[in-house]
Amino acid sequence: MRPHVVVNVAMSADGKISTRERRQVKISGREDFFRVDRLKAASDAVMVGIGTVLADDPSLTVKSDELKRERRAQGRDEHPVRVVVDSTARIPLTASVLTRGEGKRVVAVSRRADPAKVAAIKKVATVVVAGEDEVDIAGLLIELGAIGVQQLMVEGGGTLIASLFSAGVVDEIYTFVGNIIIGGKDAPTPADGSGFMSEGEFSRLTLLEVTRMGDGVLLHWKVGTGS
Repeated sequence: MRPHVVVNVAMSADGKISTRERRQVKISGREDFFRVDRLKAASDAVMVGIGTVLADDPSLTVKSDELKRERRAQGRDEHPVRVVVDSTARIPLTASVLTRGEGKRVVAVSRRADPAKVAAIKKVATVVVAGEDEVDIAGLLIELGAIGVQQLMVEGGGTLIASLFSAGVVDEIYTFVGNIIIGGKDAPTPADGSGFMSEGEFSRLTLLEVTRMGDGVLLHWKVGTGS
């Protein structure tokens, strides 16, 4: 059984998540930072794509000491399982997601990944091989469910999020819309990739909640239009 998948993104008012050079931009503020930390602490695992690791070097750790104490009191690790989708095993062994904070790490690769690189990653993380040329997202989620991941938080980037929607495995999405314009036709969006070709392929959403946060707004959606 696959986990419940919750995507969390912050984008500019014109729908960009970073600059065209893939430079990280501060879009949301302190209130949203704490919301994201709470969502992360409530999740069994948090996942990003290799592009996010190479561009931003996130640790994907829970920041709040109180939330870490709560997780320990529940008999859980301080941090959720950290998952990187990395088809060709490009992740640096010095990446913060592999070196900062205690807890489990999973790196998902495809069968075309360099065996020597995979062997090196296995020294610091669990490696899941899923898919031939690219990581098979649906297969990876089944593997994560098998190790006890019931709720999976996804923090980006746009290529990974697009692949999750293409696979039909996203259940909820939180979108913080900030009060800036980034611009640029080549700047990444929350769901990059080739895109859907027809309306019949579009992912339909049901709006659950709208919350104003500072000069921005948080939209909480359920994927699908049914009850």
